[in-house]
Formats: sequence, structure tokens, C-alpha cells
Amino acid sequence: MALNIDRNKYQNLSHFEFLAKQVVEGFITGMHKSPFHGFSVEFAEHRLYNTGESTRHIDWKLFARSDRLFVKRYEEETNLRCQILIDQSVSMHYPKRGGDDEHSKLTFSVYASAALIELMRRQRDAVGISTFSDRVNLHTPAKSNLAHHKFLFNQLESLLNEEESHKATGAVHALHEVAERAHRRSLIIIFSDMFDNSEKQDELFSALQHLKFNKHEVVLFHVVDKKTELDFEFENRPYTFIDSESGEQVKVHPNEIKQAYLEQMNAFVDEMSLKCGQYGIDFMQADISEGFNQILSRYLIKRKKLF
Repeated sequence: MALNIDRNKYQNLSHFEFLAKQVVEGFITGMHKSPFHGFSVEFAEHRLYNTGESTRHIDWKLFARSDRLFVKRYEEETNLRCQILIDQSVSMHYPKRGGDDEHSKLTFSVYASAALIELMRRQRDAVGISTFSDRVNLHTPAKSNLAHHKFLFNQLESLLNEEESHKATGAVHALHEVAERAHRRSLIIIFSDMFDNSEKQDELFSALQHLKFNKHEVVLFHVVDKKTELDFEFENRPYTFIDSESGEQVKVHPNEIKQAYLEQMNAFVDEMSLKCGQYGIDFMQADISEGFNQILSRYLIKRKKLF
């Protein structure tokens, strides 16, 4: 049976304002400050008039008081451009559970993305989505029109209904590509478990740094099933653990490997959190068992307090 996005699940987020922390470049009047000066919206400062330029914006009242020619400079108000990245690799289909309120990491990410798209729509911000596995599978430019929003929701619903892929995570390539393709000074929101090849960990951090180098603001939602993936809580009996990306199987008692597993996993998460802090990236751990409403609400409240 085909699944559809239930918009009632994210209506309670509509009263939040998702304000960009850094100066963003946009294209229509909105609520976010632009780094560029024009002659359209809000007065910013005076500057000396240069001989030969238009006299249209000379402040004649100031000229009458000072006998000097000054031009008014204005600060535009502009929308942000937001690009949402969704990891759709095979590991994101974990865990497979039943029930309307139980999510895989992918369905959690889809619903959270739908909530953010609705939020951006209400603020007249432009939004696009990119999906990736071992490559970028979809990249839509950020737009703000109604037809585009409908297209994005259709793409998200197709993700809910897609058959489980067998593609590994290729976050490194995807992040580098989006860093170059996204409009500069965009807000980049990533939903991923970041389970890329461990040998590429330095490359992964380099790709995140590339996003910041290109003047993007970056938010990383590290999507996990905390109980099993981070806390490694299993019953006291043998299990067959299967690497979803490689297919490799190991039959073992959880208690025999729990300590070693937790040490490596904690080291990975700690280093990722540390690197994000160094690069100025917002790092949010998203436990899917909490539900996307609670995760987003907590983040948006925290973000709003910063302004």
C-alpha cells in the first residue's frame, strides 16, 4: 500500500521562525538580511556622493544641513535558500518495524524534511532537496513557488514508497557536489546516519568543511536508532548481525562485543561532534524513537533563543 505524507503530523511546528544565523543572499523581500546593498527596502547608512553617479538617492535634507552631498544606502531584506539533503542509502532503511508511529531512519528524515519544507513555505523561503546514496540521485534547485513545493512533496512521498536499495552511503561525494551546486550562502540541512566507509572519515570531515568554505550555513541531523545503534541494547541471547551495506554477517552474543562496539561508536560520534563544532556546523543527534516533531521542536526552540 502506498504511503502518503500526513501534513497534520507537522502542523504544530508552523509557529516557529527558522531564522538564518548568518547573512544570506536571496531574491525576494523577506525576513533575512542580505549582504548586498540596493535601493529598495530599509535605510542602512550614508556615504559620500561620487561625481557622475545618479542623483536619485541623494539625501537633500542632509545636504541642506551640511552643504555636502551624501547618498542613502539601503539594506535589503531577503529570503534564504535552503537545501535539504536526505541520505537514502540502505542503512537508512533500518530498523524495519511496524506501526504508524514507528519510523525507519529514512521515514523519520522524510517527515522531518516535509515539516521543514512547510515551514520554509510559510516564511516565503526557497527550498530544494537533494537525495544521495553512493551518488547524488536527485538535486532540485531551491525555489519558493507552489508548483515546486508540490513537486518536492511528491518526491518525498516516492522516498516513503521506494523499495529498499542496496546502495552504500556515499556522503563524501554528495557533500562535495552539493557544496558546489547549491546557491552560495544557502542553509544546508543534512539528514544522515553518516555511516560512510570508515576509511573515508577524514574525507567526510573535509566534505563538511567544503560546505562551510563555500559560505553555507550547515545543520547536520545525525539520524540514529539510539537504543540499538548507540547504546547497543539487545536481549541476552545470540544474534546474527548483518552489515546492511556490505551484507557481511556475524553471529555473536551482544555482551561479548558490547564494550568494544561502544568504544568505537562513541569515538566516532565524539569526533564528528567535535569537528562540527570546529567548523561551525550545528550538530544535532536525532534519535528516531523520539519522533521528528519532538526533535525539530527542540532544535527550533534552541535556535530561536539565539536571536
